[in-house]
Amino acid sequence: MASHLQTEPRVFFPWERQRGLLGALGRRRVRVLLFGGFAFVGLAAAYQNGERSAAVRATRATLTTVSRALSAYRADHGAACPRDLGELVAGAYLRAEPLDAWGRPLRLVCPGRTHPEGVDLTSDGPDGVPGGLDGVE
Repeated sequence: MASHLQTEPRVFFPWERQRGLLGALGRRRVRVLLFGGFAFVGLAAAYQNGERSAAVRATRATLTTVSRALSAYRADHGAACPRDLGELVAGAYLRAEPLDAWGRPLRLVCPGRTHPEGVDLTSDGPDGVPGGLDGVE
């Protein structure tokens, strides 16, 4: 009779089978929570990256608009450069003082350092550091 009891299958409850960290990871609730946490972190990172790239696109669009206004100003004034971007507003080439997506004024250098015959129009980028690595041209 004793041999019959040893071969009889034992009933396990789910919490009895898997123990420790690996056993906890095998549980459905823990897997769902871990997956949800990783998904949240991934979505937050993607959203932040998308938000930054949207700001860069908006700043580039502003730079293009101001560049066209500068070209019109220089064509009307014999290739002379304006002293600042406020002259473009005063001359009705722009409606308002141009700002980048982060609310900072654009930088105008005339004659340009990279384009000696033209102008350099830049934004300091998200960190606001002049000449920083994340500037927008």
